[in-house]
Amino acid sequence: MPTLSVQRDRLFAALQKTYTDEEFDELCFEFGVELDEITNEREEAEKMGATKEQLKTLSTDTVYKIDVPANRYDLLCNEGLSRAIRIFLGEQDAPIYTLKEPASGKREIMTVKYHAKTPEDINFVPLTETERSFNAKELMDHYNTDPTCKHLKPYVPIIYDEPAYPVIYDSKGTVLSLPPIINGRHSRIQLHTKNVFIECTATDKTKANIVLDTVVAMFSEHCSQPFTVEPVDINYESSGVVETTPILFSRTETAKVDFVNSIIGIECDPERMVKLCDKMQLGPARLLEDGNTIQVTVPCTRSDILHAVDIAEDVGIAYGYNNIIKKVPQTSTVGGEQPLNHFGDLLRDEIARAGYTEVLTHGLVSTHDNFTALQKPVDMNLAVSLSNPANVEYEVIRTTLLPGLFKVLEHNKSASFTGGFKIFEISDVVLKDATHVVTESIVGAKNSRRLAAVYAGPTAGFEIIHGLVDRIMTLSEVKPDDEYIKNSIKGDEENYRVTREGLVYTIAEGNDPLFFNGRAADIMMKRGEKEEWKKVGSFGVVHPMTLKNFDIQYPASALELDLEAIM
Repeated sequence: MPTLSVQRDRLFAALQKTYTDEEFDELCFEFGVELDEITNEREEAEKMGATKEQLKTLSTDTVYKIDVPANRYDLLCNEGLSRAIRIFLGEQDAPIYTLKEPASGKREIMTVKYHAKTPEDINFVPLTETERSFNAKELMDHYNTDPTCKHLKPYVPIIYDEPAYPVIYDSKGTVLSLPPIINGRHSRIQLHTKNVFIECTATDKTKANIVLDTVVAMFSEHCSQPFTVEPVDINYESSGVVETTPILFSRTETAKVDFVNSIIGIECDPERMVKLCDKMQLGPARLLEDGNTIQVTVPCTRSDILHAVDIAEDVGIAYGYNNIIKKVPQTSTVGGEQPLNHFGDLLRDEIARAGYTEVLTHGLVSTHDNFTALQKPVDMNLAVSLSNPANVEYEVIRTTLLPGLFKVLEHNKSASFTGGFKIFEISDVVLKDATHVVTESIVGAKNSRRLAAVYAGPTAGFEIIHGLVDRIMTLSEVKPDDEYIKNSIKGDEENYRVTREGLVYTIAEGNDPLFFNGRAADIMMKRGEKEEWKKVGSFGVVHPMTLKNFDIQYPASALELDLEAIM
């Protein structure tokens, strides 16, 4: 949780009320934040080893350190926190943020024409200095070594090794900012400053607008006409597009009254629930005609409200957690593992006893690794893709566990493989589910529990993986088909028994392109004579091209099995 440090007296002045430390601690709990520490500047500096001379210049005014939920960006300043608490206490109505045209009738214009210059060609006096000018590379080195600038040091690596740095100038060519590190001293806010130009640069436009709206909303409290903002036109020279910001975007969201009550465990009537939403800056809220749905207004400062559950959380805070009556559950149950999880745990133990090492791999993979590297066509009707992946390695949610296991082999080429590598994983893949319509409760995708194993060594080891298949099916109490016993495991009939009536499996020739042609097999299963055979997995010798795609330098065999189908 982020921590807001605020002077107590300044906060109480904004709240227009004073509290004892105990009273304010209780108020914080009721509002859903936490008073973490009571300190002052001198005490904090003393902890950091400041000298007596340095301590003399520091204030002893009380400072509150308040832990704020990570999703509540609007509470990360004195203005936002005090305003939210006053609205929560019913002492102030939630403000309405509006755009107001400049008195001159002429908007400010921001022309985007990004400059990327070599660090040595960028010279300016940064905000942290009074007179000394640095070139950008000197400034980065200064922030890396100067203990007084330790709050900036974590951001230096973002651009330090780049051949060119981004820089923002004003119309006269004066440096305004070196994003994302520091602004120039030229554009600092001073005591006599009347007009403030707020600029936000980001790699994600949606996040940039959220940050801008939030910051502007906090500053707007101090405007001559509170909560009004002058719009700015953004001229993107490369595309010719002109946009107006800030957006000050507000929207409406709905939640069912009975859903909110069930989530929190209360019995709150709709009219009171509407008032509770108003206390949390979700107003004006109203009850819709069906009598069971409340509609709230989400202001530009509450970007954390994404779903009906978020509305329920705020209703719970406004209702008061201490006011929720403890109830004995109407059902008496004993907790335990889900059958599928229990089944997976039992298999983990047995496969480990067979000499395999369990691994845990990433759930997100690249489209190339999930499809192309396995010699399969890209099928986005099967895979759930990310709209804004962090990098190329996290484009889709995996539809198979095998790329992760192959990556393990790829990154462990230097390890000795005397006797071969034997690794396995039991985990979920995610598949698009066309049988369901996307609603607020069904997302159009489903998890599927899989088991995958790979053997790699001096030989392909097809018989080793084949043996693992038979062992898993035996442990799962699935009997081999009579024909399979006759042709493949004759003489071992006494080792197989049926405890789940009618369940049998067999091995059929497969054609999965990730396996070597003629050395691929499908695992087929059915219940009873009348049921059709159903494919529940496959195994085989990995195709040389697949091995090459993952830079695996020795032959391998692999297995993937659908555990839910066996269950």
